[in-house]
Amino acid sequence: MENNLTWEEFENVEMVTGTILAVDPFPQARKPAYQLTIDFGSKGIRRSSAQLTKLYRPDDLVGMQIVAVINFPPKQIATFRSECLVLGAVGAEGEVTLLQTERKTENGLRIA
Repeated sequence: MENNLTWEEFENVEMVTGTILAVDPFPQARKPAYQLTIDFGSKGIRRSSAQLTKLYRPDDLVGMQIVAVINFPPKQIATFRSECLVLGAVGAEGEVTLLQTERKTENGLRIA
């Protein structure tokens, strides 16, 4: 069964660029994860829980520009309120490779 989106549905997904400002451990998460603080420019600063521990150390992530969906409702993950969804490719072992811009852009730019 196909699950096709309409163009209007796709336009409602707000995918934007952001730069990771801070990375904190998240020992309360069921699966190993970090708590990220991300600057989305005019869209504000938001936090996200991300399962990135297999491929990234905190120092690798700070300053990295990534792509995230910012118009999902916040999600409570253990003691943490995740306010956006960081996007990445998920490998066979569950490792997440982050989606990044090919070159530095302004934070908060919409992905089309």
